[in-house]
Amino acid sequence: MPHLLLVDDDTELAELLQEYLSQEGFEVSMAHDGESGIRLLDATPYALAVLDVMMPGLSGIDVLRHLRRHSDMPVIMLTAKGDDVDRIVGLELGADDYVPKPCSPRELVARIRAVLRRFQAGKATASSQEALAVGDVLLAPAQRTAHWRGQPLNLTSTEFNILLVLVRQAGQVVSKAELSEQALGRSLARFDRSLDVHLSSIRQKLGEHPDGQPWIHTIRGVGYQWRGA
Repeated sequence: MPHLLLVDDDTELAELLQEYLSQEGFEVSMAHDGESGIRLLDATPYALAVLDVMMPGLSGIDVLRHLRRHSDMPVIMLTAKGDDVDRIVGLELGADDYVPKPCSPRELVARIRAVLRRFQAGKATASSQEALAVGDVLLAPAQRTAHWRGQPLNLTSTEFNILLVLVRQAGQVVSKAELSEQALGRSLARFDRSLDVHLSSIRQKLGEHPDGQPWIHTIRGVGYQWRGA
């Protein structure tokens, strides 16, 4: 039974979600402020954390920032509907997905299962995968580590998945739908910008190609291409 941590200052909503998630086969612990959430995260190895962005004191973004200093635990952010800024910041800091509030418990369960499936599948198959070197990038699936021009490349778990898919098909165009399925573990949803944010973060970490263009090339209306050397 996966053990989840739900951090949300809306106690009524948290209790409703806890009850629903429990019926769906999850063990759920709760915290109602960022400080308590951090204490629980530091003390217990949860399978996944669900963090509300807007909380008094330490926000969900603050909790995520603390967690990412030492853990790649999957994280889903609960954000205010239509608040793109919070979503983008959370994804850039390493959140794996987000769900807008008010959210349906059913949608949250689906997102949790998708993230856990992707995370667990990546770890389960990593030991049988050899390191992949293409040009200046070296990816080691078994260790979930990346090196760029001989230096460690600090990627989130989701960013690693995206780069691995693209590098494996270096020179080929990978459609946005295919990249979402393989790297995010779910079908591409309309108006979902999470993939774009993750790609933007990877591009910033890699810098520009010698010709001044990004290493991950966008083929408008088609998909993305790792340019290799």
